[in-house]
Amino acid sequence: MLDHLGFKVSDYPASKAFYLAALAPLGHGLVMEVTPEMTGTDSWHCGLGSNHKPAFWIGTADDAGQVTRSGLHIALVARSRAEVDAFHAAAIAAGARDNGAPGLRPIYHPNYYGAFVIDPNGHNLEAVCHFPE
Repeated sequence: MLDHLGFKVSDYPASKAFYLAALAPLGHGLVMEVTPEMTGTDSWHCGLGSNHKPAFWIGTADDAGQVTRSGLHIALVARSRAEVDAFHAAAIAAGARDNGAPGLRPIYHPNYYGAFVIDPNGHNLEAVCHFPE
């Protein structure tokens, strides 16, 4: 069900160092870092995990490009791009706010296809498919 989760931290460098140290004994390390240059915002994010799969994300606190209030990000596995599209449409119909229409997000990898909504509690909810069309 869960693909990855993410949340904001108040001190990104200190939190990154903490999680790198704390997760290393479990076999998890830095898989990727998303810089301000990559996003066009002032935010930094890093994904930790194993086997080239970032599953645990932290990021800097609010910036101009961040819509969520809570800072909680939950990504759900979708088995196809059509499921991502259907998730987005159903969530919007159920009262969510759009936070990123379905589409490719090659910043993560070439087949990353996701959609984002803000749920009624202010959480950033995503459906993601990692498979090619």
